[in-house]
Amino acid sequence: MQANARPRLFGTNGVRGVYGQELTHDIVIDLSYALGTYFDKGPIIVGYDGRKSSPVLSRLVRATLNSAGLDTANAGLVPTPCMQYAAKRLGYGGGIMITASHNPPQYNGIKPTASDGVEISREDELKVEDIYYSKRFAKINGTGRDSVDDNIVNRYIEAALALVDSQRIRQRNFTVAMDTGNGVQAIVAPLVCKKLGCKVIVINGNMDGEFPARGSEPTPDNLGVLAETVRSAKASFGVAYDGDGDRSIFCDDAATIYMGDKTGALLVGHLLAGKHKGSEVVCPVNTSMVLSKVAEQAGSKIIHTKVGSVEVSREMVRRKCAIGLEENGGFMYGALNEVRDGVMATALALDMLASSSKSFSQRIAELPKTYQYKSKFACSSRGVVDNIVRSCIDHGSPKKVETLDGAKIWIDEDTWIMVRPSGTEPLIRMYGESTDKSLLDSKVDEYSRLIQSKI
Repeated sequence: MQANARPRLFGTNGVRGVYGQELTHDIVIDLSYALGTYFDKGPIIVGYDGRKSSPVLSRLVRATLNSAGLDTANAGLVPTPCMQYAAKRLGYGGGIMITASHNPPQYNGIKPTASDGVEISREDELKVEDIYYSKRFAKINGTGRDSVDDNIVNRYIEAALALVDSQRIRQRNFTVAMDTGNGVQAIVAPLVCKKLGCKVIVINGNMDGEFPARGSEPTPDNLGVLAETVRSAKASFGVAYDGDGDRSIFCDDAATIYMGDKTGALLVGHLLAGKHKGSEVVCPVNTSMVLSKVAEQAGSKIIHTKVGSVEVSREMVRRKCAIGLEENGGFMYGALNEVRDGVMATALALDMLASSSKSFSQRIAELPKTYQYKSKFACSSRGVVDNIVRSCIDHGSPKKVETLDGAKIWIDEDTWIMVRPSGTEPLIRMYGESTDKSLLDSKVDEYSRLIQSKI
């Protein structure tokens, strides 16, 4: 069977589906054998998030890898960045995280990490799929052993704290409001901030795989309680994490919530002004121009990738680059690991605030000003989606069109509209940005009408 006739297993981040329906035990077993064949040798570290189905899936994955002859280590309940750090630094042949990240509670997933601590590349995903579909599983004599590694969180925290000026942060006695969203970051994030001398106010701090408080994805719409907590506690800032703890959305001391490319630009500015002068910055092509302007002012260069954290992380590895980010709150700091890490971003935010007397909101006010737009349109099929992207490319007389991922249509130097297919469902995602609000509004209206006419 031709590869393109087979359904893709991997989505934007790992293999995900509704547990028991799209993600059955049979699929997990065959996928684990395929991953065991791909990894070739252990030990493989396996961690899981707080979803109800995660402990069972962790046992199933480890048992399957053992039966394929690979040793495994059970990391237990840990945020994804902790498992990835262990895969990179603690002598493992690779790692597997049981998580569906920000998906609803009924979902779960398998997210493989290479021995360099970064999600496997898109090319390697195809290799794993090929092994999975052909059932060419390696036969290894004997049975692998399963052990427990319960020192991962401590080692990870130690490494993260070594990358910021802990002494200077402790002297400031910051107050941090933290919404762990009933997710697994509840066991690490408060601890890191306390070790940095902060007063920590935790909301939704009880782990619950149903994510009853606000769902597993932090968005400006569902973080009202965090903003209120920042206001009433007069906190230095607030931060919220997603279900598996690799993304962070920040709220400034004035209780305003920002998307990740805005606050990411602050962290980038801080790193480029200090220990990473001249470093390149990797980000997806839908990232705000604010970041480009900040990097430009610091004499650094932005490298754009397709949308997706795997694309950004792998480009950072290729370029030996220390800084990467996504607009959805994924900040990557290569000095620890080239992956999204909500706690490392939080520690860097504290490091930034401790470096001067300016508040979070004062720093935000200094950023270049732009207006942003983000929306999505449901389509009946992938064919319709592709047709819409082509129609947008052919529409009007733009300054230039970039086709790295969908189409990024530049109206002028400081205004763009982008349309791209969703990686996981028949959707068109639309983004826009400009320094001129009325121009942005009119272009959003124009391209929205064009898309609606083709759906």
